[in-house]
Amino acid sequence: MDDRPVRDPQLHDQGVGDSLEGKGNDLKGKVKDAVGGLTGDSSLQAEGKWDQLKGKVQDAVGEVKRDLSR
Repeated sequence: MDDRPVRDPQLHDQGVGDSLEGKGNDLKGKVKDAVGGLTGDSSLQAEGKWDQLKGKVQDAVGEVKRDLSR
């Protein structure tokens, strides 16, 4: 954890929210990908991979916002 003081709490909070939402989308995507693989549903699998990518990007945006808030 970074111990630098937060200069912009609103931006920091937005970053935390983005990261949490991103991690949720990544997890949701992993579940869809696994279920799609088990059931042979390639469409669900592709949707899961897309959700994972979207989640990783959201998490990265959140990290950048948190860094910028310091």
